[in-house]
Amino acid sequence: MARKPNRMYRQIKGPAYTRREYMGGVPASRITQFMMGNRTEEFPVKFHLIFKEPCQVRHTALEAARISANRYISKMAGALNYRLMVRVYPHHILRENKQATGAGADRVSQGMRNSFGKNVGTAARVKQGQEVMTIMVNERMAEDAKIALRKASQKLPSPVNIVRVQ
Repeated sequence: MARKPNRMYRQIKGPAYTRREYMGGVPASRITQFMMGNRTEEFPVKFHLIFKEPCQVRHTALEAARISANRYISKMAGALNYRLMVRVYPHHILRENKQATGAGADRVSQGMRNSFGKNVGTAARVKQGQEVMTIMVNERMAEDAKIALRKASQKLPSPVNIVRVQ
């Protein structure tokens, strides 16, 4: 069964659905690391990726954004000249009422009867103005950090701002 488009899960509707201990078969989050680069050194320049509007971000989109930003900044700055942090965690569990399609599907499918759905993934609920990613670098790598966050923002479902913090 094909994955549904992100626009189906982007809007925040209803209460958060997060209690994994009461449900079985929740898929593991695709995002593997939340902090990359040099974890010990202090860097003077800090950039935040901030959402302009509230939305849900799927775990696959967060992982794609992390990979994109990390690949670019590690190539430009080197492995020990930056720190990249993903600052949200996908707690919210997404459910989908799977529909059978094709010949004979009317005999197999139950339609909307008992349509609570199956767990299909996780998402992070992000508020307006919340920081999603942070890159810390030296002054000479500031433009590259901004480009890395711009590349990451193209993988995310909502418009964002890139803000420099001193």
